[in-house]
Amino acid sequence: MDQIEELYKNYFHDVFLYIRSLSADEQLAEDITQETFFKAMKSVDSFRGDCDIRVWLCQIAKNLLFTHSKKRKRLTNEEIPETVPDTSAPIEDMIADTQQSMEIHKVLHTLTEPYKEVFTLRVFGELSFRQIGDIFGKTESWARVTFHRAKLKIIDELEVQK
Repeated sequence: MDQIEELYKNYFHDVFLYIRSLSADEQLAEDITQETFFKAMKSVDSFRGDCDIRVWLCQIAKNLLFTHSKKRKRLTNEEIPETVPDTSAPIEDMIADTQQSMEIHKVLHTLTEPYKEVFTLRVFGELSFRQIGDIFGKTESWARVTFHRAKLKIIDELEVQK
């Protein structure tokens, strides 16, 4: 039990920020994060150690979020509306005003993966490039380059829209 408490203390915030960046719903992120640690507690013995524990926890959380989204969509039988991520989080200067922020979010949703997720994790999830690289099983440099390319794609698309 002490092992799970230690994991909870050390990684709760990281998992929460990751899920909040994906869901843009603080309450849902908190619920999914709690469920993540419950699930991790039940299966900690099956952790092989072939990746960072943070990556393992984030993968559990991501799977839980996707499962939740599928259930929600199936129950409502309608499209889940896109939501705008929490703008109270510190984000880059270019997302200063609401109008420009909305334009950026619209462009962000048109980006392909991994650009969309890397940009979201960095700006809204406030994860380091090392953490992002770990999540994707890539290097810190890969995360930096991918983030930079995502920014360029967003800037280019905003210029086209003007």
